[in-house]
Amino acid sequence: MNAEANDDDVASGADPSEAPLPSKRGPMAPGLYVVATPIGNLGDLSPRAGELLRKADLVLCEDTRVTMRLMQHLGIRRRLMAYNDHNAPMVRPIVMEKLRASECVALVSDAGTPCISDPGFKLVREAADAGIAVRAVPGASAVLAALSIAGLPTDRFLFAGFLPPRQAARRSTLTGLAALDATLVFLESPGRLADMLADAAATLGQRQAAVARELTKLFEEVRRGPLEELAAHYAHEGQPKGEITVVIGPPSGDVATPADLDQRLRDALLEMRPRQAAAAVASATGLPVNRLYERILELRRLDEGG
Repeated sequence: MNAEANDDDVASGADPSEAPLPSKRGPMAPGLYVVATPIGNLGDLSPRAGELLRKADLVLCEDTRVTMRLMQHLGIRRRLMAYNDHNAPMVRPIVMEKLRASECVALVSDAGTPCISDPGFKLVREAADAGIAVRAVPGASAVLAALSIAGLPTDRFLFAGFLPPRQAARRSTLTGLAALDATLVFLESPGRLADMLADAAATLGQRQAAVARELTKLFEEVRRGPLEELAAHYAHEGQPKGEITVVIGPPSGDVATPADLDQRLRDALLEMRPRQAAAAVASATGLPVNRLYERILELRRLDEGG
């Protein structure tokens, strides 16, 4: 839709809610459109997203087979091009050429909102740097869907994508997030879920969490409880099926930084023995006793100049 059409609507005093959809008036304005697609229930695709997919000159997608099923459901025939981790460096220049030629390009992921844990952000950045219009067509997101029904604080959260597959790296990453005063959101594969929850319990302490599986689909499930209980459940029940989002609540205390944590430990050591101090701070913060005791030993070595 051009600017003149916008001005005419405003000048006429028309109610914006009664105005026809811009995309009904002709071709979409050129630029890159980041289009959210359903995470399961196809009814969640917005009318605007459907219209954009019908009129785009090119649709970029992670897997053409997955997006083709969505297009067939909508009765749409459009040119699809794969854009994923494997081919992004080669495909991006081709896409930029089309954007510079004033084409309308839609970027979609297999499910949910693009540019969340996929290579789309590099294309968005390059297009924006080139002065090309980049527009959002918002909609479904597994991250926000899980967060909204987890029953955990939502005023401050961090989405951390997939954790490393190996235990040592996974625990190291979780340790780096432990003192963050925010709800944590992760994606996880079914085969690693039980191990991931066990490592989170060992590293983050006894926090409340939720495992959201197959959101918006027929067998949608949300299981809530302490990390240790969730880890034990999935270890006993075996590997679940479907797409999984894990939401972990913030620390129960008010420790926000490693410096704050060190000060708490030093203060506790003025009145208690090391293990007692670690237990006291663990009770106040929800962090694991073993991790706090190890930090006390590190602080002692630092104080001794070791």
